[in-house]
Amino acid sequence: MPQLIEHPTIIQAAGNKPKKIEEFIGRVNSQTEGVSIARMTSPGGWVEPGQTPEFDEYTVVLRGELVVESHSGKITVGAGQAVITRGGEWVRYSTPGDAGAEYIAVCLPAFSPATVHRDPEWKPSRIGPTPNEILQNR
Repeated sequence: MPQLIEHPTIIQAAGNKPKKIEEFIGRVNSQTEGVSIARMTSPGGWVEPGQTPEFDEYTVVLRGELVVESHSGKITVGAGQAVITRGGEWVRYSTPGDAGAEYIAVCLPAFSPATVHRDPEWKPSRIGPTPNEILQNR
């Protein structure tokens, strides 16, 4: 039977400024481990710590520009474009433009704090509970 997802769960984002993550499908909102789908809204000047995730990430930019850095260079992804990053590859996301960005991120398997492997020198900003805090309160 189809499962209606009535609303997303807002979860904590990493980075220097608050970014809104609305998880529609994933480990937190739908208890789905195979895939996560989230809408991200990040402000201008936002940058997150680098990471070497165990999952692939497929990102479609809806508005603004998203910059994706890797050891092989830097890609600017504009509205109407997409980017794929592969598990095991170091990447860092940012929205350096004044307007920020809105984008959809799909992770296979689902995003997990245990499998993202963020660079250790960063601390996340708080804009809601962490995924672990949400799961503990269910």
